[in-house]
Amino acid sequence: MKYALILAVTLAGYWLTLSGYLHEPLILFFGAVSVAFAVGLAARMKILDSETVPYLNTAKTLTYFIWLFREVVKANMAVIKAVLSPELKISPSMIMVPTRQDTDIGRTMFANSITLTPGTVSVDVTEDGILVHALLSEMANPDDFMDMGERSGWSVGESSKSDEAS
Repeated sequence: MKYALILAVTLAGYWLTLSGYLHEPLILFFGAVSVAFAVGLAARMKILDSETVPYLNTAKTLTYFIWLFREVVKANMAVIKAVLSPELKISPSMIMVPTRQDTDIGRTMFANSITLTPGTVSVDVTEDGILVHALLSEMANPDDFMDMGERSGWSVGESSKSDEAS
């Protein structure tokens, strides 16, 4: 019920912002019907959970994006230094980075964060890990990805705790 209410408020706010109709009763009625229909469909599909309605994690997500931006800048400097050096000291390698996320959105955020970081690309995502191509050998240590993995998305048990609280 909590997720249905959060989704309804979010959709209504989004609809009001985009439509700009605040004084037309018929248009407001149609907007309310549209929001109710969308929430009803989501409830009927049984997808109202913390993964589908992630708006309670907005502060955590924004904090993660700020941290990720700093990491992207650091990795960008390392790649620029390696590529512009006269010896061209690149050493491509493939590694398997273990994942602890138990949700699709957590694994997706982790894989996308790896790909956003200069010098690394997520090649394949499985239940157990992410196959990563690294441009430099110093970027190919799976332990270096653990901090990113813990910060990105929900780790094991976190989504079930938030679902139990609802």
